[in-house]
Amino acid sequence: MKIAIGITGASGAMYARLLMQACAKHPNQFQEVAIVFSSNAKEVWKHELQQNIDTYGFTEYAIDDFYAPFASGSAQYDALIVCPCSMGTMGKIAHGIADNLITRSADVMLKERKKLILVIRETPYSLIHIKNMELITLAGGIICPASPSMYSKPQTIEDACNTVIHRVLDLLHITQNTYRWGTL
Repeated sequence: MKIAIGITGASGAMYARLLMQACAKHPNQFQEVAIVFSSNAKEVWKHELQQNIDTYGFTEYAIDDFYAPFASGSAQYDALIVCPCSMGTMGKIAHGIADNLITRSADVMLKERKKLILVIRETPYSLIHIKNMELITLAGGIICPASPSMYSKPQTIEDACNTVIHRVLDLLHITQNTYRWGTL
């Protein structure tokens, strides 16, 4: 599977870090993982995580690099996960505004009928947010709010955030050893 991960400046850099870590733990299930940060994402990462960015050996592309392979359907990427996804990025995607590599790649995923997963990080939602979620869903995208589950009785913030990341990997059909409802 070939995927791209778009990381925006929304709060929730931990989700992006955990997603990259999870992908790195399953190298046999990914042919390629590409990373792209929005303009503000790196600043938010450093502020929230108080650490330098680690891309786990994945190829990083600049936000304005429209020559990145996943900016075209002919590269046959299987999915784009925007994690965390800001409401601004979601709004641009919903309305077909492809003004950077993340929004262009989302446009490609929708037109090619590939997986687009937006891990949105905002609360509460305005009616505009809800309408944008509706547009993306109708176009074939998946809205996966960064809403941790508590079934597995997480002990740390990372454990709680990982419940969202495990769900994202499930949406990609990645085989993983994780908590399942109804099991101990």
